Amino acid sequence: MKYKIPLSVLVVIHTPALEVLLIERADRPGFWQSVTGSLDEGETCRQTAIREVREETGIDATQYPLVDWRIQNRFEIFRHWGSRFAPGTTHNTERVFGLTVPERVPVVLAPREHLQYRWMPWQEAAALVFSWTNADALRLLPLLAREVREGSGRSLSP
Repeated sequence: MKYKIPLSVLVVIHTPALEVLLIERADRPGFWQSVTGSLDEGETCRQTAIREVREETGIDATQYPLVDWRIQNRFEIFRHWGSRFAPGTTHNTERVFGLTVPERVPVVLAPREHLQYRWMPWQEAAALVFSWTNADALRLLPLLAREVREGSGRSLSP
């Protein structure tokens, strides 16, 4: 078995009106999240974000602004997913990105990975997601989206 690398991305897909795309995990019904995924060998975080968005939603992230929020979260890996990582691996580091789409775009889910999707206001999305890192990122969305729009980019890189 090939183990996952304990480095991943979280991609918050949203509209300018701050409607957020959430997807429900097939292996854990009721677990809602933004797009996530582990880096493959030799990939950058940006490459992983683009690949995971395409695999999980069918959206081509190269066609829209994909911004590295320069936020990294370190968290303990849930026990039920621990076997995906090499023995002794207990924590994962996650890099957060934002992807702005002009409106609710069509979504094609990977059926083995996700059951359904929803577009919703960021506040509702933050209350629904199961991961604290995802909830924190969603709560930051209004501030970070404004920085991107205004071009201040103090903490962001395009």
